[in-house]
Amino acid sequence: MSKIKIFTDGAARGNPGPSGIGVVIDDGGAKKTYREFIGYATNNEAEYKALIFALQKVKQVFGKTKSKNLSLECFLDSELVVKQLTHRYKVLEEDIQKYFLLIWNLSIDFKEVAYTHVPRSKNTEADRLANLALDEATRAQSRIF
Repeated sequence: MSKIKIFTDGAARGNPGPSGIGVVIDDGGAKKTYREFIGYATNNEAEYKALIFALQKVKQVFGKTKSKNLSLECFLDSELVVKQLTHRYKVLEEDIQKYFLLIWNLSIDFKEVAYTHVPRSKNTEADRLANLALDEATRAQSRIF
């Protein structure tokens, strides 16, 4: 099976503040896109949560048995997160450590998982989705008040 490409982005308005995630999963066929408002978080938490969402979604769609044969290429525009996931930077923040461990445990269910930093200009769809999730949540909340 060919590699699955995953593009993720997390966005926080204010840091911390209202946050959203955007995910693009390209399995060589149709691209699947996801967005979700995740509540109050820092930008780094949102970046990690976007990747966690993507790994869980691939595992859910392909099932545990097929996932073992999948190679994933994950593209993030957060250089910090990529350097933490590739063990070039330590994860010092306790809140982030739990997300790092969850990603580590999720990655075991796949044949291979690679993490690559890309400039924001190469991650526009995931960025757009994360901000769209935030915009939708903000509009919905403004209608309540």
